[in-house]
Amino acid sequence: MPLRDLSPHPRGDPVGSDPHRVCLMPRVGRIARRGFLIGSVAVAGGVAFGAWRYARPLPDPFAGTDAGALNPYVLIDADGVTLVAPRADKGQGARWLQAALIAEELDIDPATARIVPGPVSATYYNRALIADFMPFAPTDTGWLAETARGAADIPARLLGWQMTGGSSSTTDGFDKLRQAGAVARETLKQAAALRHGLDRADLDTAEGAVILPDGTRIPYPDLARDAAATPPVTQVVLRDRSQWRWLGKPMARADVVAKSTGTQAYGIDLVLPDMLHATVRMAPWGGTVARLDPVAAEGLPGVLRVLPITGGVAVLARDTWSAMRAAQALYVEFAAPDTVGDQQAIWAALQATHDAGDIDSRKRDDGDVDAAIGPGDFTAEYRVPFLAHAPLEPMNATVLVTDDACTIWAGTQVPDFAVARAAALTGLPKTAIRLENQMIGGSFGRRLEIDFIAQAVQIAMAVPGRPVKLTWSREEDFAHDQPRPAQIARVRGRATADGVQALDLTVASPSVIASWFGRVASAPPGPDLSITTGAWDQPFAIPHFRVTGLRAPESVPVSSWRSVGASSNGFFLGTALDEMFAQAGIDPLEGLLRLCDHAPSRAVLEGVRDLSGWTGRDAGQGRGRGVAFCLSFGVPCAQVVEVQDTPQGIRLTQAFAVADVGIVLDPVNADAQLSGGMLFGLGHAMNCELTYRDHCPDQTNFHAYDGLRMHQAPAVQVRLLENGPLRGLGEPGVPPAAAALGNAIFAATGLRLRDLPFARGVRFA
Repeated sequence: MPLRDLSPHPRGDPVGSDPHRVCLMPRVGRIARRGFLIGSVAVAGGVAFGAWRYARPLPDPFAGTDAGALNPYVLIDADGVTLVAPRADKGQGARWLQAALIAEELDIDPATARIVPGPVSATYYNRALIADFMPFAPTDTGWLAETARGAADIPARLLGWQMTGGSSSTTDGFDKLRQAGAVARETLKQAAALRHGLDRADLDTAEGAVILPDGTRIPYPDLARDAAATPPVTQVVLRDRSQWRWLGKPMARADVVAKSTGTQAYGIDLVLPDMLHATVRMAPWGGTVARLDPVAAEGLPGVLRVLPITGGVAVLARDTWSAMRAAQALYVEFAAPDTVGDQQAIWAALQATHDAGDIDSRKRDDGDVDAAIGPGDFTAEYRVPFLAHAPLEPMNATVLVTDDACTIWAGTQVPDFAVARAAALTGLPKTAIRLENQMIGGSFGRRLEIDFIAQAVQIAMAVPGRPVKLTWSREEDFAHDQPRPAQIARVRGRATADGVQALDLTVASPSVIASWFGRVASAPPGPDLSITTGAWDQPFAIPHFRVTGLRAPESVPVSSWRSVGASSNGFFLGTALDEMFAQAGIDPLEGLLRLCDHAPSRAVLEGVRDLSGWTGRDAGQGRGRGVAFCLSFGVPCAQVVEVQDTPQGIRLTQAFAVADVGIVLDPVNADAQLSGGMLFGLGHAMNCELTYRDHCPDQTNFHAYDGLRMHQAPAVQVRLLENGPLRGLGEPGVPPAAAALGNAIFAATGLRLRDLPFARGVRFA
């Protein structure tokens, strides 16, 4: 019985727009079973290229078997060119940019290549992610910090995490992907030179062909067999930026049309022959099934089985609708976990954490804060709520389990962790687990989790030989999200007409790092620096400046949410500084410039001043402006928001954002990422929260979790600077947004809002 259609995708279609086409990347799969690669390898009438940072390759974890680890980024055969983009695409355009980095050096139009995510392999480890885990401020360029970042390749290779996150895809791929394209280009030239008795230096390339001195063009596929037998040319010189044809220019991404017209195929669109469908009803996190009566559900049309799974119940049916109807009809009682499960008790636990004062981390402790701040100086308390990830595509995974193999089709940011979990559940070796990473319809950190994949594997194990697609309902997605944690911050400070003299920020939060690692692997020892990220590492020269993280007990399992700790600390610090500037009679933008001791960050603040035409808080006619700054993921970002106080409520009229990413590789997408991140942050600051009762959120769907509406969105202008090191832009647009909006509301109304969401304190038009 055939289970897959292996027909190639059309050129320029990264993943295909036909939801009934199932691409298992047959060429990539064959390569992954052929052996280990440093430079190039022959494949079925073609050649694959890859490049390592070191001359010595990683050990082959599959030595002595038919399976092996491979590092291919460029595959060329008679069918054309395939580019491997191993970082997951969650809607941010990562596949396209990875392909463009390779294509720039390979001398092809990326739209003419087939773009695939590649096999799961430690070969695709993420060095940049590990470098950013180092406990140094992004502005620290001292010997120790730079040495540690330079050595990040060692633990990255040992861990082998093929992870997408932390706005690291661009940084990680910038050199290695261009290197892979250059190795492929020069090896193809060498193959042509040997065939025609010429010197490689006399050959050129253009538009996917090697050009001989007499002008003869040899398309790359025609050289594939020769290149497979040619030692790879690994000593290459990357092209100067002035020679770029694609990078740095406005690019028309090949996936935009499909994503804009609803024809893009995501994991949820996958269709396989003889496929069954499933959904779940789960106990609150950490709870169990106390009583189950499946009779009513099993009697519904299309329902095949009701299955117990870890922490809940699954319904197996002939279609998704039948499965979801049956899940609603189930009579099931859950036993609650032995943790705090009501919102008021959660707030009380955070307050108690502050009162206890047990320090988890203190990465910033300049001067003598306690001596500098007196009893009559500034004090404030701020709160941020739990926030759902709520991606548009609900959690889903399709799994086929047989006696000797397990194949998974799912969109995930951590494919290697998913493979490891599937191996543990099935008892199969990791080499028998294959994961086809799908295009993802949104994540914001949610697909760093593998719970839905593990559930799909468990269900598929009950019906070996038949593929099963698990689809969560939206209600299940809200109920069993691992949200951004609720947090409480306390601030003390002192400001004079000369500026902020002292600031003491203490944040109480459960640990995202311990919670997430505890689910996917094992929690690491040591403090959780994410609790204070976006605060302790800011480029502010405050004479007496202390930032403390307190680890609160976990009530609800929490996880990384877009921009992680900076999403809340940008609000805490940005609002506190604005309050102190106001008390001292200082213009807030001028006050930030006085504090800033980092040249690229100062340029960003000056840039938003000029872009917005800043003249102060008061913009006249009931309008107020707020400014905020946050350096996150190495990217300094400053934002100005303008609001108007109208009879219908607060109206957002204009917004401005300036950020420095070092090199703007795709101007169109970079603008979209910055403006989109800002609007994402504004919408959540206005309206969104999860509040828990009996361990379950009150908000069960988007009707109760209302983001930014189109009529509420302000006109946004952005500007990108290129003064600092190369960085990604998926997350840095979020952290300053809430503070900038809150500061603007204060400027327009005189009302200071210290709790999110703001809709609890004001009405929005």
